[in-house]
Amino acid sequence: QVHLVESGGGLVQAGGSLRLSCTASGRTFTSYAVGWFRQAPGKEREFVATISRSIGSTHYADSVKGRFTISRDNTKNTVYLQMNDLKPEDTAVYYCAAGMSVGQFLRGAATYWGKGTLVTVSS
Repeated sequence: QVHLVESGGGLVQAGGSLRLSCTASGRTFTSYAVGWFRQAPGKEREFVATISRSIGSTHYADSVKGRFTISRDNTKNTVYLQMNDLKPEDTAVYYCAAGMSVGQFLRGAATYWGKGTLVTVSS
């Protein structure tokens, strides 16, 4: 079992930046690919970004590519999502997740989920 806790959400103006953090406890953090999904009001949950277990390869949704950066610090059991040039359409609850592979994330799934943190971008 992996327990994930997100932080860093909040209200920001369009064009601004936020950094989300997610700290994991439980089983070995380095055993899992980790990443982020989001769900906007009235919409389905969507993949945002993921980073692999070991070599740290990253993958992004087209909608955030070039604006968001995912990273992980295995010494702190933490994954980050740096979000720059935020847009109103980025408004959503952001969920941290852990899974067995990057492929799992790219298929829209994960094994463990956090409770989410709300990001609101005003225009």
